Amino acid sequence: MTAADFWDNQETAQQTVAEMQRLKASVEPGRQMVAGSEDLKVLMEFAEEDPDSAEELQTAADDLEKKVDGVELQATMDEPEDACAAYVQIQAGEGGTDSADWALMLMRMYVRWGERRGLKVEEIDISEGEEAGIRNATLLIKGDYVFGRLKGETGNHRLIRISPFDSAGRRHTAFAAVDVSPELDDTSEIEIDWDRDVREDTYRAGGAGGQHVNKTDSAVRLTHSSGVVVQCQNERSQHKNRATARKMLQARLYQIEVDKRDAELAARRGDKSKIGFGGTTVRNYVLHPEQYVKDSRTGTKVGNPQPVLDGDIDLFLESFLRWRLAGSSS
Repeated sequence: MTAADFWDNQETAQQTVAEMQRLKASVEPGRQMVAGSEDLKVLMEFAEEDPDSAEELQTAADDLEKKVDGVELQATMDEPEDACAAYVQIQAGEGGTDSADWALMLMRMYVRWGERRGLKVEEIDISEGEEAGIRNATLLIKGDYVFGRLKGETGNHRLIRISPFDSAGRRHTAFAAVDVSPELDDTSEIEIDWDRDVREDTYRAGGAGGQHVNKTDSAVRLTHSSGVVVQCQNERSQHKNRATARKMLQARLYQIEVDKRDAELAARRGDKSKIGFGGTTVRNYVLHPEQYVKDSRTGTKVGNPQPVLDGDIDLFLESFLRWRLAGSSS
């Protein structure tokens, strides 16, 4: 980076800086942990001579334990794609208007999660429901290790509540599927024959009406020969939408290849073909008659669903990573 010509190629330079930041983020917690252990040794010696310093020792031990937990969690995200930003696709399933509303609630949950962490969240594509909510949407959440943290969200999510759309006030069950893929750079190993294997359709992007209506077919939908479909309409430029859609398609195809090497994830993605009763759910959100959110894989459970729906999902994300680590080491 100190070379005179380092910034001559801005794109390469920025990639190098980003790589350095990722490496520092991996190394620095280890350094802090080593330094914390040395401090702990000194405080233990003090505590032997002066019992009044035991409180300071306990505080230092608790702080070091948090650092160890953080390093352990980071160690679970050791795949190259884990450091990437992530596309989060949400699709309403069985449950009619309730499922469309549920899909919107999930989208809001991930947006709030990103905002809580100071991440940039972009809306790539959205299709609104007929009465309320959304049929599907795609978000791009940018930041280091976003995919690594969110990859366990892939699968069916089930909501049980008194439906606000049922005049009789009956309890309804709604389903929505989440699919998380990494945003890849240009070094991706996935090769696509864009002319032979991909069908491109353009259409007019939806808008708020009036002067905001898009009067050109700027939205782009790509259909791969494998059946994978992606679409983008967040830009007014068809060229930009096409570029984003191509990156999304590469990400989806890459993740499918990775999943083939991971039986648990591959099976879970396969279950998403049934987004409703009979399919496997990764998490249940119950608002009536009890109130709780429970992960079907890890058993992690919280008794107040509202903070979770407001984006406080780190407990579930971290418990999945540790559950996955325990499974791979057993």
